[in-house]
Amino acid sequence: MDRVVIVFFDAGGGHRAAAASLAEAIRRQQRPWTVETINLDDILESIDPLYRTLRIRGAKLYNWTLENDWGWTVSSAPAIPIMHGVIRLLHSRQVALLRRAWKRLRPRLVVSVVPHYNRALLESLHAEFPAAEMVTILTDIADFPPHFWVEPQDQHFICGSDFAVRQAQALTGAPDHVWRVSGMMIHPRFYDPISEDRSAHLHQLGLDPGLPTGLVSYGGYGSAQMLDVAEAFQKSNCPLQLIFLCGRNRKLAVKLRSRFPSPRFHVHGFAGNVARFMAVCDFFIGKPGPASVSEALAMRLPVIVVGGRRTMAQERYNVQWIRRRGVGIAVGNVKEMPDAAMRILAPEARTSALRQIDTLKNRATFEVLDILQRIIDTGRPPLWRDRRFSNGHAS
Repeated sequence: MDRVVIVFFDAGGGHRAAAASLAEAIRRQQRPWTVETINLDDILESIDPLYRTLRIRGAKLYNWTLENDWGWTVSSAPAIPIMHGVIRLLHSRQVALLRRAWKRLRPRLVVSVVPHYNRALLESLHAEFPAAEMVTILTDIADFPPHFWVEPQDQHFICGSDFAVRQAQALTGAPDHVWRVSGMMIHPRFYDPISEDRSAHLHQLGLDPGLPTGLVSYGGYGSAQMLDVAEAFQKSNCPLQLIFLCGRNRKLAVKLRSRFPSPRFHVHGFAGNVARFMAVCDFFIGKPGPASVSEALAMRLPVIVVGGRRTMAQERYNVQWIRRRGVGIAVGNVKEMPDAAMRILAPEARTSALRQIDTLKNRATFEVLDILQRIIDTGRPPLWRDRRFSNGHAS
């Protein structure tokens, strides 16, 4: 049985979530593969400069900055080349550690859902198993070159937008290595039918079933920006209510409950099934992260995001994509969100947004499995040209 190894890391929650989504989809479809997920942070911990000096993993520090809004989002673009410089300095040691992992795992196919490290992943893999294949699944709607997602090397790339396909083709010069799917991978549960009664669930949360409801989520680690969202809506007195999902950020949940004890706010910590909360909502508020936005759109929720200097560098294209596709509203700052919510709830605007959302038809999670099977079975046909893996829209 072929062994498929999925590589993720813990910088942000999206990469771990992508790995879990892929593993669950493989399990549900009972693909004839032995599947293992590995955390790149575990493998590279011994050479992580922050861990060696402060006993704190770089990924953990990154997540702390997101949770507490320490300015990383503003400085992310100039910081990325510095980070890439450190990665290059450690490249040979990364390769050595990864070779040990491949010797133990003996993969037929390695699937990376991480940026930055794909050069080391491929070099180490082919040093041990030259016939093994490697696939990188972009969990962003677009690449942020250079050396972010796509490297000009002998591997496969799976892209969820036409723009990302063009970027990958230009960087690799090998269109038969670039594969197109209809969007971002999301957990299979977002395609499951939900039969729960909306009114009963909202009553259970202490909310009014008669009011429009928004979901506020800034990813698995939350963000201090959610306090600004709560303040903006409390001051606005909009006739709607909000569910705040704080993820693993317990301090944020405590602050929201103590500072904004409103009967129209429900504060929740980590949600194992976000789809269950989205099913009772009418719109979504959050950062323009590809995973959260894609999950909301799969649940037919128009999205409201902030697009500006505080948007992370690799997520800035997502703001353009949301505007161009007409699936939500991008505002300049959090203070504009209440007005944006009322606009998106207006009947004509909501109907238009839902019509655009329905054109997306994102089935990427399942399309990826067919691509992986074809790579294992037959090598590298130019699948990016296959219309079955395209939603028919420029994006």
